[in-house]
Amino acid sequence: MKNKNIRPIERLGFDRRMTKEEINSLPIKGYRGKIEVVKSKTAMDEAFDELSRERLIGFDTETRPNFSKGQNNLPSLIQLAGSETVYIFQLRHLDFPKALRRILADKKIIKTGVAIDYDLMQLQRLGSFSEGGFVGLTRIAKYAGIKNHGLRGLAAVLLGFRISKGAQRSNWGSDTLTQKQINYAATDAWVGREIFLRLQEMGVIYPDLVFDD
Repeated sequence: MKNKNIRPIERLGFDRRMTKEEINSLPIKGYRGKIEVVKSKTAMDEAFDELSRERLIGFDTETRPNFSKGQNNLPSLIQLAGSETVYIFQLRHLDFPKALRRILADKKIIKTGVAIDYDLMQLQRLGSFSEGGFVGLTRIAKYAGIKNHGLRGLAAVLLGFRISKGAQRSNWGSDTLTQKQINYAATDAWVGREIFLRLQEMGVIYPDLVFDD
């Protein structure tokens, strides 16, 4: 992203890092909207139709934890949060379909989240695609003078709540996800989208965001 589209916000009082204790004192909030777990071609086609009309999507992935030395698992889920629905794609049922890669490559759709460079690198191991339209929230936060850079910290600083990390190290490669896993995965993608909107509302991100080729 071009730096000319980001405004420093030191004047707004983010001159220190919010502590773990301060974050833990905030109320927990999670996504409470519509969630679709996608595990079939029919569901994939329906999700693609909806997501292709979005202008801004929250992006995240989940990977089964590595429990042994040298183990390096591939992503199990891709979560994409639109304006009305969060879609959770179970890759063990879908592989890495071309329709999903087209969404990730579309420069006209902003995809935003935290640590996206690593997520994209891991997804490239599943199948080659040319990513487009991705905006890293950590880069924006650093440039704007915010001291907290992770998803949990940014949610606390900018949105005033904390998100649960209780399901973080669960088995994301399971055939069937638990409701706790579904809620956790949906929340992470949704929060990324909400943080972007909050930064835009505050005037940190210019409305006419421009991407480098």
